[in-house]
Amino acid sequence: MSDLTELTVAAASELIARKKLSPVELVRALLDRIERVEPKVRAWARLLPEVALAEARRLEELQVKGEFCGPLHGVPIGLKDIIFTAGVETAAGSEVLAGFVPGYDATVTARLKAAGAIILGKTVTTEFAMFEPGPTRNPWNPEHTPGGSSSGSAAAVAARMCPAAFGSQTAGSILRPASYCGIVGLKPTYGRVSRHGVVPVSWTLDHVGSMTRTVADAALLLKVVAGPDPKDPTTLLAPVDDYPAAVGRGAGGLRVGVPDRFFSELADDESRRAYEAALTTLRELGLLIRPVRLPEAFEPLRDAHRTIMYAEAAAFHRDWFKKRPDDYRPRTRRIIRAGLLTSAPLYLRAQQVRTEAVRAMGRLFEEVDVLVTPTTPGPAPRGLDWTGDPAFNQPFSAVGFPAITVPAGLSSSGLPLGVQFVARPFDEATLFRVAAAFEAATGLSLKPPV
Repeated sequence: MSDLTELTVAAASELIARKKLSPVELVRALLDRIERVEPKVRAWARLLPEVALAEARRLEELQVKGEFCGPLHGVPIGLKDIIFTAGVETAAGSEVLAGFVPGYDATVTARLKAAGAIILGKTVTTEFAMFEPGPTRNPWNPEHTPGGSSSGSAAAVAARMCPAAFGSQTAGSILRPASYCGIVGLKPTYGRVSRHGVVPVSWTLDHVGSMTRTVADAALLLKVVAGPDPKDPTTLLAPVDDYPAAVGRGAGGLRVGVPDRFFSELADDESRRAYEAALTTLRELGLLIRPVRLPEAFEPLRDAHRTIMYAEAAAFHRDWFKKRPDDYRPRTRRIIRAGLLTSAPLYLRAQQVRTEAVRAMGRLFEEVDVLVTPTTPGPAPRGLDWTGDPAFNQPFSAVGFPAITVPAGLSSSGLPLGVQFVARPFDEATLFRVAAAFEAATGLSLKPPV
């Protein structure tokens, strides 16, 4: 391929393994692309060109000898600037952590490196991965938000500055920006991927996941980073499946649930049409489409999520906030103050609501294998002072079920739309089967005009 920046993770990995592509050549091509595109998109909090090139040279020397570290040998990756990187600043988009250099890698970082990945840089996050936007622009239209909080990760992947990047989601921070930027975003099951070394928003709601341009790449990356971690007690012993193999298994005969309310009511006309077209495609693929009734616990779950998130964020920031309240931006200050005012009974009641919703949603998945919804109520909103509405992703972050977004087309204004698939806990394999089948049937590979 003449344009190396178009390579997916899987394609780059294969070419490197066959000694048809040098890791140094790939890193240089991406750095050249970043030099051209970054001034328009502003996806990177800090780049590591010299470090990345040095690592590429080391991996190239191993490649020449026929020695390979793993499935990501020589593949450049971006990391959201809340994910620790030893010896490299992790500021979380904030003044409070500006200049903070961790002494160790996050587990995700360490597992990526062990598999041969090259860390190209740290991508922009909203302040502390909450709601105060960073400087990143949507590569489809710089007057529109890229979404958040994993803004830079989504924009960098969409704009071909790296083939993949990692982000985090507490409400809609992977799926929403991925949809707005026209790429694939994966939020695994809560407890599937370690959060050790990741600046928290809410320790019972946070997830770490990937942003890629294909479902196959998302499956490959999950296999690399998933699994128990003694440094994160929330990770579970559930087996790590062969996710890349699941991508090629097909999805005919699987049961797809269409929620009876909420999503269809809040989606705008264009998102609804893209969603209906997606359902038609799934029927043509031989999937069994059936209506399902969302449990009664679904509506109060949104308020419970907000209560839990605010209270836990306040608990984490309490000491810093007492000393440096003016170093926080307005939206973040409001969240922390609201969280500090949350009573213990209210927090515990919110957790009870959430527990009931987990059980009820689990019963729902006795009827279907996946749920399908629009990823967002509409395309990326105009303006850069808001990152968009996470309403369609928030419930599945609250219950911790795995979800993936896949491009579903463009709006009349030329902005991406996405479709979201959700599966039962630790059933990412089924999620990949359905998402990959849909992706192959539509043939969509969206490229922004930057």
